[in-house]
Amino acid sequence: MMRVTLDINGREHAAEVDPRMLLVEFVRRCAGLTGTHVGCDTSQCGACTVHLDGIAVKSCTVFAAQAEGHAVTTIEGVSPDDGLSPLQAAFKEHHALQCGFCTPGMIMSALDMIRRGAATDEQAVRAGLEGNLCRCTGYQNIVAAILAGAAAMAEG
Repeated sequence: MMRVTLDINGREHAAEVDPRMLLVEFVRRCAGLTGTHVGCDTSQCGACTVHLDGIAVKSCTVFAAQAEGHAVTTIEGVSPDDGLSPLQAAFKEHHALQCGFCTPGMIMSALDMIRRGAATDEQAVRAGLEGNLCRCTGYQNIVAAILAGAAAMAEG
C-alpha cells in the first residue's frame, strides 16, 4: 500500500491505495466523483476521460500514483457553480445524449479538442472523437453540440 494525494478539481484527496490502482478507480472510489465512468477497461471507449494538467487522458491508462503532483479535472470540475458550462449547455440544447454514459468522456475530450483549436469543422470533430464510443446517438448530435459549444466558448 502507498499513500497517494491528488489535486482533483482544485481539492486535495488522499488515500492509502495499492500502487497498481488506476486513476479512474481513485477518482471514483477515493474522491467519490462518479461522473467519470468505467466503460471498457481497455482504453477503447473514452468514458473515463479526464484532464491531467489540462490535457485529456483516459484515466484507465494512468496509475493514480502517476497523477500525484498534477492537476486532475473531472466532469464535476467543468461546470461553474451557477449552472452548465457552454459545452454542457450545447450538449443539452442539441440533444447530444441519450443514456448519458459516454457524455462525461465526450465532453472532456471535446474540451481538449477546443483547447487545442482542433474543433474546427465536422470532419475534425469526428476525427477527434475517434477514441470515444457512443452506443446510442449516432454521433451527429454530439458533433453538432461540440461545434456549437466551441463557438459559444470562442464568443465568450
